[in-house]
Amino acid sequence: MFGLDGKVAIVTGGMGLLGREFVKALRDANAKVAIFDLNVDKYPKEFERILKDDRVVPYKVDVTCKDLIKSALKNVVKRWGPPHILVNAAAVDIPPSYTKGNTSFEEYPEELFEKIMDVNVKGTLLCCQVIGDAMAKGEGGSIINISSIYGEVSPDQRIYIRKEKKGTFIKPASYCISKGAISNLTRYLATYWAKKNIRVNCLIFGGVFNNQDDEFVKNYSSRVPLGRMAKRDEYNGAILFLASNASSYMTGANLVIDGGYTAW
Repeated sequence: MFGLDGKVAIVTGGMGLLGREFVKALRDANAKVAIFDLNVDKYPKEFERILKDDRVVPYKVDVTCKDLIKSALKNVVKRWGPPHILVNAAAVDIPPSYTKGNTSFEEYPEELFEKIMDVNVKGTLLCCQVIGDAMAKGEGGSIINISSIYGEVSPDQRIYIRKEKKGTFIKPASYCISKGAISNLTRYLATYWAKKNIRVNCLIFGGVFNNQDDEFVKNYSSRVPLGRMAKRDEYNGAILFLASNASSYMTGANLVIDGGYTAW
């Protein structure tokens, strides 16, 4: 039910923290996996073993450029055939360490807003256009868009207060706006492509532990019923569920996995 034998998957942002986990999970389920990412040369040493597998091939792709997406897809089809699975994991967020984005809503830089919307929304849209079209002309498939709890609810800005540092970091509105857009794009495409045997669902994540400072982890975890942040591999089961026939009657849905954050 969860097997992906003979399936061709594309993971955008596949060199990122979660993207690497998705690549490994899909490969372990016997899918062939193409990685579309700008940073194909930047990855942890332990990921080298995955890249040596001939079932995993990276392509340097800027997801905001339609021509580059088309070119990479052409190479994937030539190598393995048409895609069956698309995971749109490419995204930009602004971390607290990025001082230019550490400002109030009123003073938030326009260029940062445009950058986040360009990658998170336009990039997802373009990949759906190009790769979804290939699915529609083939056997159909499953598109998994990646969103965030902050596309569903407002950030609790108190989580981001730094008592030990001067000033506070405010979670940018641009990130929240971009993730909210992904949820509605998912619903739109689910109805648009339903008759083409393409299912489109959205996976909504909570915070993932990535060696954030202790104060932030404590603040965030206190807001989660399960009392902690997610481990980076805890979303892999959901990816396999949505990619496989286990979710064959599911489309246009938001699957929320957040430790209970949005249940309060």
